[in-house]
Amino acid sequence: MSKTGWLIYKKEDADRNRSFIDMFIEEARKQGLALHLKLRESFHIGVQEHQFVCFEEGQRIDLPDFAVVRTIDPLFTKQLELLGVPCFNSSHVAQICNDKAKTHQLLTQQGVPMVDTLFLKGEALPYIPFSFPLIAKDVHGRGGRNVYWVENKDDLLELPFEPKQDLVIQKPAPQLGKDLRVFVVGNKIVGAILRENANEFKANYTLGGSASLYELSQEERQLVHKVMAPFEFGMVGIDFLFDEKNQLLLNEIEDVVGSRTLYTKSSINILELYVSYICRKIKTV
Repeated sequence: MSKTGWLIYKKEDADRNRSFIDMFIEEARKQGLALHLKLRESFHIGVQEHQFVCFEEGQRIDLPDFAVVRTIDPLFTKQLELLGVPCFNSSHVAQICNDKAKTHQLLTQQGVPMVDTLFLKGEALPYIPFSFPLIAKDVHGRGGRNVYWVENKDDLLELPFEPKQDLVIQKPAPQLGKDLRVFVVGNKIVGAILRENANEFKANYTLGGSASLYELSQEERQLVHKVMAPFEFGMVGIDFLFDEKNQLLLNEIEDVVGSRTLYTKSSINILELYVSYICRKIKTV
């Protein structure tokens, strides 16, 4: 009997990623898994009669053999794990990698190079000890959203952040508009995409930048493995910036990573690799 899994999205993300979802479900079918799309909004989780519970549309349901969580909700992922459901990515990955401050704090301990970074609340913005220019980010921002170039104190005070909002403030990387996304499945590097944008300090492909396949050096591979060391990844994208000597600087880790550029610029079928990884993992639990 084939293993059954949930592919979990928020409704608006599922509508926008329908073709990727269909590819994912079909790849799972090819490898003997029955994968079903589930919407996060349909679930309620909590504790009932001293036991962890999960309801879908108000009803207790049979739990799957595994879940692929393609939305950012570490509490929900942890609940599934506590109910015995292996999750990809795990709640640990979701909790750390969807918070830029936690990511930088943890990976500094691994000796991973990065730009100078402050962790702070919005209310502390007037007292920044760094010189300008700066880059301000919401710790939970994705896809280049809620990222601002700060040229001076006036710009700083006009940022649209709330007083209690968690932020990171960073010194700009020496090379603006250029970054590298390294795609990882399990403990293996599967490909890397160089993204460049001559008109923006953000290099995101979705913001109009260019993308090309990139061959990692042995030294760069060693750095990626250093980033991977504290985690057990399912599928993620590790983003790096470049210093003045073209050396890599950690930027962030994308938990719910998109792979459009990898499919566009290479022959790598990352979903085939990811489903194979999931198959191996669920056979051991």
